[in-house]
Amino acid sequence: MTTTADDLRTATDAVARLGSSCADYEALPDAEVLAGLRQIAAARRLLDTRSAWMAATIARRSRPELGHSGLAAQQGFLSPEALIQTVTGSTKNDAFKLVAVGTMMADAEAAEKLVEAAVESSDVDAAAVASFAAKVPWQAPIARAVTDGTLSVDAAESIRSGLGQIDAAVTAEKLGTALETLLIEAASLNADQVFKLARRMRDQLDEAGIAAREKQAHDDRFLRVYRLGNGKVRLHGLFAPEDGEFVLSTFDSVTSPRRGGVRFVDKDKAAWAKRMQDDPRTTEQIAADALVQLLKIAGEADQGRVFGGRRPSVRVLVTEKALTPGQPGQPAGQTGQSAGQSGQPPPGQAAQTGPVPAASAAHGQIEGNPVPISQETIDRLLCDTGTRGIQVDDTGQIINVGRDQRLFTEAQRAAMGVRDGGCRWVDCDRSPAWSEAHHINEWLRDNGYTDLADGVLLCHPHHLLLHNQHWSIIRTGNDYWLRPPVDVDPEQTLIALPSKRAAL
Repeated sequence: MTTTADDLRTATDAVARLGSSCADYEALPDAEVLAGLRQIAAARRLLDTRSAWMAATIARRSRPELGHSGLAAQQGFLSPEALIQTVTGSTKNDAFKLVAVGTMMADAEAAEKLVEAAVESSDVDAAAVASFAAKVPWQAPIARAVTDGTLSVDAAESIRSGLGQIDAAVTAEKLGTALETLLIEAASLNADQVFKLARRMRDQLDEAGIAAREKQAHDDRFLRVYRLGNGKVRLHGLFAPEDGEFVLSTFDSVTSPRRGGVRFVDKDKAAWAKRMQDDPRTTEQIAADALVQLLKIAGEADQGRVFGGRRPSVRVLVTEKALTPGQPGQPAGQTGQSAGQSGQPPPGQAAQTGPVPAASAAHGQIEGNPVPISQETIDRLLCDTGTRGIQVDDTGQIINVGRDQRLFTEAQRAAMGVRDGGCRWVDCDRSPAWSEAHHINEWLRDNGYTDLADGVLLCHPHHLLLHNQHWSIIRTGNDYWLRPPVDVDPEQTLIALPSKRAAL
C-alpha cells in the first residue's frame, strides 16, 4: 500500500526518540543501536521517496521546451539536476538518480491513472482497456515498490540501470519477467548487490550483446598524464574490466597488509607484511612508489627475454556452455595458471589442457567484477596464458590432502576460490583474495583434515565472528550450512551458504 503522511510522522518520531546527541546514541545498548539503525533507514527511505517525487516535479517544470521560463533556468541553473544538487548539497550522481527514479515513478503513475480512467469509463470496451494497460511502463512495479516503501530509491536506480532499456533483443515482456524475480530477491540485498544481480539478468537476456558492450568498454579506456603548474605530475585514467581487474590485483598484492587483507602464516610473508605495516609511508604513497618501480623494471627489461614467475591472480570463471569437449575423455572446464584463470570440470574428471572454442554464444566473468566477458575474450585469455587441470572426485570435490599438513596449500586455496567465489558468509561480498581458509572441523580440537571438502573461505571479520561468537559451519554432501549459537537462535536453524560464484 502507498505510504501516508502518518507513516512518515511515525518513522521520524521513532528516530527522534533515539536521542539528540552523540552521547545519547553512545548510551544505547547494542539491541537498541541495531533497532535504531533500522528505524533511521525506514525514515530515510520514506524521505528519499518524497525527494524523488520532488525531483520529478522540478525536472518536469524545467523541460527544455520551456526555455528560460523553466524552473531551473529561472533560478540560474542549466539543468534540474544542478538545481537539486545545489539545494540538497548532494553529489551530481545523487541528483541524477533522484531525477531518474522520480521521472520513472511519475511516468508509471500517469500511465496507471489512464488505465484506471479507462476502466471507470462506460464508453471504453475491454479491448481498449487492455490496450491502455499494455502501455504502462515495464518499470511500473519498481515505482510501486518505492512508493509502498518496500524498495529504496538507491535499489530502484540499481534495478533501472542494471536491467537497462528495451531493444530488439530484450523486449518489455522479458524485462518484466526478470523484474518479478528481482524484486523478490531485492528485499534482502543492498543496492550494490541488486545492481550486480540486475546486470547479470540483463546479460542472460542479451548474451549476444556482451561482445558489443565489452568492445565499448575497451574503446572507452584512457590514461592521461599531465604536469601541473607546480611541477607535479597527475595521472587520470579509465580501464576496461579485464585490464582494470589486473591493475587492482597488482596494487592489492602490494598494499593488502595495510588495508586489512589476509593474515599471513608463512614466516617470510608475515615478515614482509610486518614491514609493510610499519612502513612510514601512507598506503597511497606505497601504491604510487610501486607504480614508478614497475615502470622502471619494465623500462630496463630485456625485450628478448620471456619472464616467468607469479603474476597477480585474476581468475576468469566460465560456464560449461562456454567450453566444449576437445576430444574424448576431456570435458569442458579450465583453470588458468599464469594469470590465475579458473573454471570447474565435471565431477570425476580432470580439466582439459587447452582452450577449445564454443559452438554457440556464451560468456564468462572476471572474478569479483560484475561485468561479463565474451566468448572471444575467454578464448583469447586461455590461449594467451595456458591452462592446468584440477582433479576432482565423483562428488565434484577437489581431491583431498588429508592430515599431512596443517595449512591449506596455495593450489587448494585457488581451488576454494573457484568453488566458493569468496567469503561464504551470508550477504558478504568479499572476494577470494580477501578471504581466509577455514577448517570446518578444527585441526586440533576436532582432529580435522586439511581437505577441500572440509574447508570454506571466510573473510577475516566473519572468520573472527565465527570463532569469537561460537557460530559453526557444517557440511552435508556438497552443501554448506551456517549454524548460529543458541543465544542468537535457540532453535539453531541452519542457514544455507551457497557459493558466491556468479550464476553464469
